[in-house]
Amino acid sequence: MRKKVILFLIMSCLMVLSCCRKKEVRVNYKELEKKRKAMVVEQIEERGIRDRRVLEVIERVPRHEFVPEKYRAFAYEDSPLPIGDGQTISQPYIVALMTECLNLEGEEKVLEVGTGSGYQAAILSELSKEVYTIEILKPLAKKAEELLKKLGYRNVKVKYGDGYLGWEEYAPFDGIIVTCAPEHIPQPLIDQLAEGGRMVIPVGEVHFTQFLKLVEKREGKVTMRNVIPVRFVPMTGDEVEKQKR
Repeated sequence: MRKKVILFLIMSCLMVLSCCRKKEVRVNYKELEKKRKAMVVEQIEERGIRDRRVLEVIERVPRHEFVPEKYRAFAYEDSPLPIGDGQTISQPYIVALMTECLNLEGEEKVLEVGTGSGYQAAILSELSKEVYTIEILKPLAKKAEELLKKLGYRNVKVKYGDGYLGWEEYAPFDGIIVTCAPEHIPQPLIDQLAEGGRMVIPVGEVHFTQFLKLVEKREGKVTMRNVIPVRFVPMTGDEVEKQKR
């Protein structure tokens, strides 16, 4: 009899905890949706991002799905967040700015260097026809690929490899976005940029001022200009090390 009472109490506690947990999740996700909408207006639109398609997509894509669970409450804060392996998911405004710089219309083929959590790839997925994204850290590449598939982003192809070299198999690209900072712009990326294409890339040493640069290719000529000063994790890999020798 005593065992039955104890078992009943344990089962009752588990049911209560389960109900509370379910209720808490519903409240949290509703709150996250409100925070996402506020983020678009207060952090992005008010800072000058005007491309309606970019704003609408960022309001739609669940950024909290791309950060570790312990940081989900902060997913819509005005800051980068750790995603593991010494990497971060970029500040929402920077994601919006870099995306807007590409001037996407919907039919483009885009290369991303530095998949990270997969968040930027998800944004690009809804704004372009095809997205090819490269991540040098295998655990991140695998995790991002699985998450993007789970969330239904079918036009994104993920590769584990050295982004310095680009992805020649699918070049040229109408847009290239780089989410890690090399000390100079990799020549393979310039070569793989299509005529009329745009590349947005942070450039500079990690302990010095980095600048987000907009690179354009017109009639075979490459032009570039600084957009804003930024702070990104450094580009790594064998090719980067070769350039330093």
